[in-house]
Amino acid sequence: MNDATLVLVGNAKAGTISVLRLGEGSLDPVAENEVGVGCGTFALDHARGLVHTAVKEPEPAIVTLSFDRATGELTETSRRTLPDPLAYLALTRDGELLLGASYAGNWGASWPTPNGVPGEPVGRVEHRHLHCVVPDAAGRHAYWVALGDDLVAQTAITEDGGLEPLDPGTVSVEEGAGPRHLVLAANERSAYLVTEFTGEVIRFERDDATGVLTRAESVSIVDPGAGLSTSRLGADPMEEHLIWGADVHLAQFGSFLLATERTASTVATVSMEPEGLLGSVIGLTPTEAQPRAFAVAPDSRHVVVAGERSGGVALYELSDEGVLTELDRRDTGSGANWVRFA
Repeated sequence: MNDATLVLVGNAKAGTISVLRLGEGSLDPVAENEVGVGCGTFALDHARGLVHTAVKEPEPAIVTLSFDRATGELTETSRRTLPDPLAYLALTRDGELLLGASYAGNWGASWPTPNGVPGEPVGRVEHRHLHCVVPDAAGRHAYWVALGDDLVAQTAITEDGGLEPLDPGTVSVEEGAGPRHLVLAANERSAYLVTEFTGEVIRFERDDATGVLTRAESVSIVDPGAGLSTSRLGADPMEEHLIWGADVHLAQFGSFLLATERTASTVATVSMEPEGLLGSVIGLTPTEAQPRAFAVAPDSRHVVVAGERSGGVALYELSDEGVLTELDRRDTGSGANWVRFA
């Protein structure tokens, strides 16, 4: 099984991480691991065979687990307590530096991870409701998405892992848009941001030398037939039937962009133009209830979507024409809200 493609699913309410194997059009159960309530984000260190996850209970912490690919078992190796829970974790510099964003605490930080163990934090940023952090491939820059401040903070990562603002230090979006998750193109010349309250994907041009982002075009990923209205901070999107954008990823090696919206429970497929420009929405696929997160497999064709309200995941294949076809579905646990391939 060491050569198999595995899927890890975080079930935040259940406090478990499910391990599945990607088969020929199937998701095959491998193991269930209890790690702690609130395990809604994790980052994989493939070289060391480690998973860094954030939990909320019994207290906020980063929990590092060894990952046995043969059995799917996760075993705790270290735990670093935190003042607030984390919404997002990302690794950079070949697993030597861990970045985390705290939505509840309004801060982000960097932790050196020598030998895979997070040490004392060496860098910090502060913005309202940080929801995501994404480093570039070289570990030179990091982008921090602040939903509460309607901006992306852009920082340089220093040699020792510290964080210094670029010039300018932030790039803004429209007030009330609620920026949430971000992904970089493979060539890192573009960044794509999904907004929670307006349901847009916004493209930014990225200067490779300086790391600075510049706002470019955008496209709505909301189902026009769903009758959804613009949301706002503190609202109940399901109760008020409001837009609830969630996650964004590129697929088919950059030929398409996928983004989820949770109230109507859809995956939007956006065609991509040359040079990474956003095209138009060519498909809206019904999916798991409240699709908070999803991931694209290394083959760039298979997609696994997690339903926070359904408690399960669905496997899709994306055709050359951009059509998503469901192949399989598995229950994983209450509050399924994070997916990564291993």
